[in-house]
Amino acid sequence: MKPESWQALGHVAMATCLCVATVYTGIFHDVFVQVGYEHYAEPVDARLPAFLAMPFNSLINVAYVLVGAHWMRTDASALSRPAPLRRAGYLKDVFASMALLYGPVQWLRIWTQTRPAAVLDQWLTLPIFAWLVAWCVSIHRGWTPWLLLSIEGLSLCSYGLALLHPQGFEVALGAHVLVAVGQALHTQRRYGSRSSAAYLALGTLSCVGFVVLKLYDRELAQWRPFQRLTGHFWSKVCDVLQFHFAFLFLTNLNTSPRLHPKDKKH
Repeated sequence: MKPESWQALGHVAMATCLCVATVYTGIFHDVFVQVGYEHYAEPVDARLPAFLAMPFNSLINVAYVLVGAHWMRTDASALSRPAPLRRAGYLKDVFASMALLYGPVQWLRIWTQTRPAAVLDQWLTLPIFAWLVAWCVSIHRGWTPWLLLSIEGLSLCSYGLALLHPQGFEVALGAHVLVAVGQALHTQRRYGSRSSAAYLALGTLSCVGFVVLKLYDRELAQWRPFQRLTGHFWSKVCDVLQFHFAFLFLTNLNTSPRLHPKDKKH
């Protein structure tokens, strides 16, 4: 990997470590999270080790790592043509690093079924959606580090809603999704092409699948097709696709002929 890629991975890793340390202070002790295998439709296989007790819901997390690694290795030099955007590669690599680290965090939750892992899984979902907003803002405004940091900081702080109400996390996540889709639509209208529009549509459809399939995991299990490969498993498939289509959408916009240097600050 290039030095810029290692820098992005280091920044995401440091932020994740700070989140882990915060979780273990106990500040989120009263946050409502679901812990226990009974909350999942996939049956536990007692013959397997604990880290594979729910094999499909466990192994799907490898897909996040594969998607993150793929986009981390994608050459960022093409992102500067024909419309140069300073540090476009860094924006891509941060998003790829988030995918790389999010997979193991989700696997840890499935494996351990502990409160800290569940809280961390919820919390880290928010800045991932916020980074899509930050990347779109960078396409509009150019390289603005403090603005990007402010967006991510506000996103992390929004998890505090989970302390105020049992559905506080769902409210925060819903707001993140709406803002991300709204910002993506705005960027598409200004700089997009047919290709980016297709990626945005597929990404939005994947987002809907991610939410609906996860919410109705147990209800879908009454149907034979969802009894082994459950709604929760397919929601994670949609989540991985959501990551991939977001990459395709944003990198396509970075190379859009409609994006000109005069539209951005340098």
